[in-house]
Amino acid sequence: MAKQDAFASPGGQRSLNPSYPDFDHSPEPENIERLPKIPQNLAPLIDFVKLPLPAGAENLPPDAEATSDLHYDDVQFLKEAYDGLSEPLAEFLESSSPDWIVCDFSSHWLPSIAAKLGIPLAFFCIFPSRALSFFVGPSDSPGTHFKCPEDFTVVPEWITFPTSPAFRLHEAKKIMMISQENTSGVSDIFRVASVLRGCDAIAPRSCLELEADYIDLLKEMHGKPVVPVGLLPPSVEDYGDGGSDSDGSWQVISSWLDKQGKRSVVYIAFGKLPDGFEDRTNGRGLVWRSWAPQLRILSHESVGGFLTHSGWSSVIEALQFGLPLIILPFFVDQGLIARDLADRRVGIEVPRDEEDGSFTRDSVAESLRLVVVEEGGKACREKAKEMSTLFANRSLHEQYVDKFAEHLINNCNINK
Repeated sequence: MAKQDAFASPGGQRSLNPSYPDFDHSPEPENIERLPKIPQNLAPLIDFVKLPLPAGAENLPPDAEATSDLHYDDVQFLKEAYDGLSEPLAEFLESSSPDWIVCDFSSHWLPSIAAKLGIPLAFFCIFPSRALSFFVGPSDSPGTHFKCPEDFTVVPEWITFPTSPAFRLHEAKKIMMISQENTSGVSDIFRVASVLRGCDAIAPRSCLELEADYIDLLKEMHGKPVVPVGLLPPSVEDYGDGGSDSDGSWQVISSWLDKQGKRSVVYIAFGKLPDGFEDRTNGRGLVWRSWAPQLRILSHESVGGFLTHSGWSSVIEALQFGLPLIILPFFVDQGLIARDLADRRVGIEVPRDEEDGSFTRDSVAESLRLVVVEEGGKACREKAKEMSTLFANRSLHEQYVDKFAEHLINNCNINK
């Protein structure tokens, strides 16, 4: 068996600061400053408007404006504060009279504002159409269909075509949390359903080549246009981490990667590390505790596999480079994506206990060796490479973006 190095990135594409050190409080919003620099040819066409985040939940740390600033359990406080933006945003929209509003799932209060002002609203969904179809039933059905964890373990009745299995029981138990109200007063499923049912167009990060059945189903379920925006595959050049290395991170990482054999490294990105992990693995790989340039790492020729939770963005980034996946889903839509990836034979799920989701280090190691090294995983490696022709097809996915823009242009007065 070939030697396998492990590249462990605790923060994935973001760093997590659970200790909340004291920050110098600034009234100026910081999220805009975190965005990649706009290309010069587009800069004259885009204006950012800063809306200071209301002083919401008392448990929200100072200057926390994004989920990347918070532990998962504290994200509910950010949503509570975010909901306080409804009034200042309504005032801005009334004075600016935009042709369209494009929003995500969090703004459950936005459809009513848009309807009152006569502004059409497009729901840009970062989740695949499969997940959107699963969590929210037809628009004419009242309430939620998920009353207990077991309800998430079967395919909903409105999905009538053959599809992958649903969630495992241990996943369903965690997902029940997003169907319950949190400190913001509403559940995440309520947020998704409110925006989905109140919008004028649905724009999932998907494409017909992958999810034609689910895209058609969304149209049928909600009686409104579904205009996929494609997979939006990022490139190293325009991703934001491709043009600069101000802190020297990539220089250190690339130097280590350059010394490894072709396709001999497994990239791992999950979050916090167990106590003593670095000591136990010293000399066997590279551990990076801060923000890591994931796209650059995945594109390096020494990387031969990706141990991932199967979040949609990470999957798109990995498969555009033809990397086979070792899949360990944890939350929300990741289980559905994992089943689909396994069905497509581009990855293998790590075996887990159905009830509590536990797994062993041996099961992880065996899955990793199978996918990246052993003869039994050859078909998986070849299929992942084959799928890269779709995931990396920038011309195809740019056409989807063009069609979405065309839809917005042709329907900017539908509510007036």
